[in-house]
Amino acid sequence: MTIIEIENNLNDLVANFNKETFIFDLLLAYGSPKSTIKRLQGSDHDKLSSSGELIVRKKVFFKVADKNLHATIDELKSSKDVLKHSPRFIIVTDYETLLGFDTKTDDSLDTELLNITNHYDFFLPLAGMEKATFADENPADVKASLKMAKLFDELQKNNHFETKEDIHSLNVFLTRLLFCYFAEDTNIFPDNAVTSSISSHTQVDGSDVDSYLARLFKIFNTPENKRDANTPAYLNVFPYVNGGLFRDEYNIPKFTTRSRQLLLEVGQLQWSQINPDIFGSMIQAVVTPEHRGGMGMHYTSVPNIMKVIEPLFLDELYIEFEKSYESKTKLQNILNRLSKIKIFDPACGSGNFLIIAYKKLRELEMSILQRIDALSKEQSFQFSEIKLTQFYGIELDDFAHEVAMLSLWLAEHQMNLEFYKSFGRTSPSLPLHDGGNIVHGNATRVEWEEVCPKNEGDEIYVLGNPPYVGTRNQESSHKEDMAFVFGKTKNYKTLDYIACWFYIGAKYIQNINAKLAFVSTNSISQGDQVAVLWSNIFNMNIEIAFAHQSFLWKNNAKDNAAVIVVIIGLNNKNKNEKKLYTENFIKRVSNINGYLIAGSNVVVERRTKPLTKIPKMSYGNYTGGCEELFLSPIEKDDLLKSNPEAKKFIRKLSGSAEFIQGKERYCLWISDSNLQEALDIDDIKNRIEKVRKTRLSSKDESLQKLAQRPHQFRDTNEAKESSIIIPIVSSERRKYIPMGFLDKEYIIPNSAQAIYDAEPWIFGIINSYMHNLWVKTVGGKLKSDYRYSSVLCYNTFPFPNISKKQKDEITELVWGILHEREQHSEKTLAQLYDPNKMPEGLQKAHHALDIAIEKCYRPKPFETDEERLEYLFRMYEEMTSKESKK
Repeated sequence: MTIIEIENNLNDLVANFNKETFIFDLLLAYGSPKSTIKRLQGSDHDKLSSSGELIVRKKVFFKVADKNLHATIDELKSSKDVLKHSPRFIIVTDYETLLGFDTKTDDSLDTELLNITNHYDFFLPLAGMEKATFADENPADVKASLKMAKLFDELQKNNHFETKEDIHSLNVFLTRLLFCYFAEDTNIFPDNAVTSSISSHTQVDGSDVDSYLARLFKIFNTPENKRDANTPAYLNVFPYVNGGLFRDEYNIPKFTTRSRQLLLEVGQLQWSQINPDIFGSMIQAVVTPEHRGGMGMHYTSVPNIMKVIEPLFLDELYIEFEKSYESKTKLQNILNRLSKIKIFDPACGSGNFLIIAYKKLRELEMSILQRIDALSKEQSFQFSEIKLTQFYGIELDDFAHEVAMLSLWLAEHQMNLEFYKSFGRTSPSLPLHDGGNIVHGNATRVEWEEVCPKNEGDEIYVLGNPPYVGTRNQESSHKEDMAFVFGKTKNYKTLDYIACWFYIGAKYIQNINAKLAFVSTNSISQGDQVAVLWSNIFNMNIEIAFAHQSFLWKNNAKDNAAVIVVIIGLNNKNKNEKKLYTENFIKRVSNINGYLIAGSNVVVERRTKPLTKIPKMSYGNYTGGCEELFLSPIEKDDLLKSNPEAKKFIRKLSGSAEFIQGKERYCLWISDSNLQEALDIDDIKNRIEKVRKTRLSSKDESLQKLAQRPHQFRDTNEAKESSIIIPIVSSERRKYIPMGFLDKEYIIPNSAQAIYDAEPWIFGIINSYMHNLWVKTVGGKLKSDYRYSSVLCYNTFPFPNISKKQKDEITELVWGILHEREQHSEKTLAQLYDPNKMPEGLQKAHHALDIAIEKCYRPKPFETDEERLEYLFRMYEEMTSKESKK
């Protein structure tokens, strides 16, 4: 559903206002299915009539009140009876005034009910469109993006944008329009010049708007001295723009009365208050309807961008500025250096990183010029030497590529105004100079050096936030790009898509005066990816110059989808100290490895046997197409009710989900020796026959072979006394992976791993914080959850040989943990290990175990996770080195 459709629906609601159906009409206006409304009208209409209330769980709590509306809604906001339904909106009305409260954002609405159309955006979440709200001092960005969305939707209704050429023409048109709005509000053009001209010189029905704009754009591309002598005065007043923005001719959309009116309304906004670095991303969402639900979520906030550009180049430039503070000659050398720096973002989107980098370099330049003036006792009358042609980008999305170029022009104008405030002079805004070198293309296929040439003496900084697509979510186009980039690189298919940028980037900066830094999800420095990606990059004589360890990447949008990321900076190998940024401090180290830990470039590789003297861990039993051998509690009871003798063939089943969430499940467990006895039970015989047919019909040859023994899982492992169960997948929020003991009656399927008949102290090792930290660092992930792998997490875990006394101490502490779990037997392990709800006694029991485990490594306690990991990696390296020498 588009914003235009919502607005039209609200107009209809107001025109045909009916108290009896108002709330239903409101829900329909925002896209609730008619079937849902029909059900509500049938089941809840009587309640609405009698109590004046309607509840739509997780959406709306609606109440009719005759008086004291504000007191009523205040009471409802804190009412447990209301909040238990988790409504997004609380609405109170007397059918004259309407009050609304957004329980997620705390926004409020107070309006005349029949004026609701003017506040359509308040209820947008009902249609799945979250309203992004950026920094409070600049709400203009959101308002402008919503207005532009309405205009875009209206143009879509009356034009057909189908071919690539059509869409490109539309993209260029919108960027030109944005420039006009910005220019008439920031003294590039006379105030309100374009909007007033459209209003005065086009028909109200919009029929000639396209031809008028075509003439206007041609004027912008024609110098004053080359214009036709018959050019009308109302067009001739506009200045020459050039800069490539209006150079080529493209089709302009047809307008109607409605779209012309929206065109004028958009022009009335306060465009001087727009931030190009924010607005570009928001406008990108306008023309990408699937992104409307999180308008602005693709905007990377300035503080996050600074985490990239400061350690990459800005910090060093400011240090140089401080060192040169008393020397005009040295300061002038820095200015010359700034005029030659190249900034290159090979996944630039709408230009966020390039714009902020440009602004920060301009700010530094102004500071240097002010210092030169102070040392000279007079003004130097220098102008900015930093040009947009120093900024390079590659962007796959055509519209984002157009917006990036426009946003750089707007940023240049803003910085020219700042320059004027400081020095009383500035370069003229028009005609525009050449913009940034932004290329529309696929960065995995485009030759980077053709976009940003590497010339002798250049100083190049590559930066950005390339697209992340995990291995499980890659489409065929991503896989083709990966194959193109990595070619015959062994195991490259285990890599995330973003690895392409690191790999190409490392090659690009080789042996030149260049550095790069990218934001990435933290999986790039975990699991198998480290061995594949970082080993190859380090072999290029490239090293990690700095890194931000995992942190939550949040934007300014209220409904931002925070993701855990890292920032990794690369340069050619040198002896300079490296910087490792953690949550609270910066650590200066000699080397940073692929796991973003201080230490040598060690790679933890898969092992089939444990590195230390601990028992084997196995996958649970692979079932192999035998769903009919599983039983729910009801199915188990029904089977035993009719066939009590089946009891000997039924075993408890517990995989990851069953164990963590406390689910009850069973399976048929039949040995070859008692198969005939099992087949005498018809219900079991029928199930076995279904398994046989399922396996025979499979395209998998190994499953077809298993049809020869349809009464069994593929694997038939079981414990003699007990098992330790280790869930394969666990939430990243947990401090400890919930593991546990199962008695010999349990069968463990392959959704979990198992150590059969192990001593209790083994449980203490793998359930310790030390081991969990190792798993989080070297293990892989399934989506955002940790994936436990025996070959990568358990077999590689470095642990010292310990005495019987230490084993006995650990065993006692294990019993303590199990005892604390028993104290809360009504809760599942998922509840017990929720970090926000973990019982204090259980926390203390784990803490005691952690202390004992860490003392096995050394007497002195570890103070930080970084210290723990550095110790573990050193120990791993020592142990594997000794092993290889045997």
